[in-house]
Amino acid sequence: MPRSPRIKGLSLKDFAILISDYLRRNGIETLLSGGACVAIYTKNKFMSYDLDLVLAASDDYRNAKKAMEAIGFAQEERYFVHKDSKYFIDFVSPPASVGEEPVKEVAEITKGKRTLRLLSVTDCVKDRLAAFFHWDDRQALEQAIMVASAHPVDLGEVKRWSKAEGMLEKYGRFLSRLSHPNRSEGTQRNP
Repeated sequence: MPRSPRIKGLSLKDFAILISDYLRRNGIETLLSGGACVAIYTKNKFMSYDLDLVLAASDDYRNAKKAMEAIGFAQEERYFVHKDSKYFIDFVSPPASVGEEPVKEVAEITKGKRTLRLLSVTDCVKDRLAAFFHWDDRQALEQAIMVASAHPVDLGEVKRWSKAEGMLEKYGRFLSRLSHPNRSEGTQRNP
């Protein structure tokens, strides 16, 4: 059984780097997506406690489960939890996608010899917008705005993707909110 890494007290970012690197060393490639990317890109302005790790291959789940159990994680429903961590892990079936399109660009964060693969800033914005576009998730819209306000985003790519998703009207709402971050959805200007 491998020696269990020190998990207690880690930040979300350090926890994600540790788990991603551990899985990679065990032959399991993952890509971080979802709210944890938002937390990392906004330096915890938005906080997430779950790591959505997209598996590179469908048959990796069984090996991921064994690897997680070997370092003290237990499966509770679809999540993996550890007694020493407030964060939990959800393995997501491949392929890594934003809306209907596969992820085009992967970012990496390195700490020492460990590396975390995660959605690029632009794909993180698209990931959050997908939840807003398809489920009208207002919190996801706010998260997209937080990330786009904190980092350069390829808005041309986001517009192209939004058009492909059939969501140009909602993309316009995103742009309006990005330009006026203090105005909430539905707020009208006084004439």
